[in-house]
Amino acid sequence: MDDLKKQIASGKIDPVYFFQGPESWLKEELEAQLKASLFPSENEAALNTVMLYGPDVTLGQIISVASEYPMFTEKKLVIVRQFGKLKKVTAKAEIKRQEESLKRYLADPSSFAVLVLDADQLEKKELEKTPYKQLKPLRHDFPAVKHPDVFAAERAREVGWEFDPDALKTFAGYIEPSSRLICQEIEKLTLYVTDKRSERRITLDDVCQCVGISKKYNVFELEKAMVGKNLRLCSGIALIIMEQEGQKEGLMNIVRYLTTFFLRIWKLQTPGLQQLSLKDTAAMLGMYGRQEYFAKNYIDYARRFSLAETERALHALRKADASIKGIIPSPDDKFTLLKMMQAILG
Repeated sequence: MDDLKKQIASGKIDPVYFFQGPESWLKEELEAQLKASLFPSENEAALNTVMLYGPDVTLGQIISVASEYPMFTEKKLVIVRQFGKLKKVTAKAEIKRQEESLKRYLADPSSFAVLVLDADQLEKKELEKTPYKQLKPLRHDFPAVKHPDVFAAERAREVGWEFDPDALKTFAGYIEPSSRLICQEIEKLTLYVTDKRSERRITLDDVCQCVGISKKYNVFELEKAMVGKNLRLCSGIALIIMEQEGQKEGLMNIVRYLTTFFLRIWKLQTPGLQQLSLKDTAAMLGMYGRQEYFAKNYIDYARRFSLAETERALHALRKADASIKGIIPSPDDKFTLLKMMQAILG
């Protein structure tokens, strides 16, 4: 995505883009960048941006709109949201005609239009079908954020800020792995910290105070209690986190955090990996930048838990996740949490 941003910023704009994936925030950012590059003012952007929605239009109608000359400027921007849910066409002859229309357009796109086809996550087998197959050379994927700590650190750095390691770890443990939520919280954090100091650094205190996390009862402290194998303390901290963040949301954050925690330990328990350098170990664990600081902690954790304990924990976390999603019946979220803790440390 960084390369695509640089291309647009340099004025190298393609006539057709196919965005695919669940991270709508990142796609919207690029669409806004395209508007800023194409039009000298917000008024001209508003007048010459056409927004279409997949369920309301056919493929043929999209090509027709993209082929119409703009009324007020040299360029126009056509954005099609929900491109993966186009209006159905049943007649075979009409389907073929529209597919041919797309082929012709892609071979010779309008010089006055920029067409953005924006789809949610599509199955791999769907991407091999028409019209997505024809758009493969133009496709840019926006997969779900897998490592919120890495994404948050990079996003903060883009706007000139740096997380302290413990601040980043706590922030990533709290936040849902969504680019929209992470970016919104970082914006809030940077505004908050700007009023406190000139140094562009985000501390643990900043995260706790601004994002609304208890300094004493958070996933960072939960990790320490888990390493100490203190069932009572783990359960108590986890219950307070649930009270602070909401029952279900708090439980989801805990399960997500501990799953990453035990998966990292499990990886380090693979024979031979103990010989890696600290930097290579951090990369293997998905820890980059200042998060590398914590890789040595995980090397120690891998010694504290046996492989059987790690696998038992992952099994318990999988069951808890199934309970949250309603696959396995559970009386309530607190029961799910306590049962999970007992299964991990009992």
